[in-house]
Amino acid sequence: MPENPNRGSSFEDFLKEEGILEASTTTAVKRVLAWQIAEAMRTQHLTKSAMAARMHTSRSQLERLLDPEKTGVSLETIQRAAAVVGRELRVELV
Repeated sequence: MPENPNRGSSFEDFLKEEGILEASTTTAVKRVLAWQIAEAMRTQHLTKSAMAARMHTSRSQLERLLDPEKTGVSLETIQRAAAVVGRELRVELV
């Protein structure tokens, strides 16, 4: 089948051309992690105060973790949050 001549570049190509692929990817990953942790908290009926206490951290640190725009959260913090809600963090270089 011949390639469609009207087909443009991919969205990833566009982000590369704009120089924002890395930042966009980082933000997307953080959004997913924050959503997954918040969702697990919701299903387990965990308040932010209880979650922070179980993580041995402050509520403001937990707020930073749950804020999808704040990407500067340590892997250790994410790992502790995952453990509290019975999940495991996996990091992979591809």
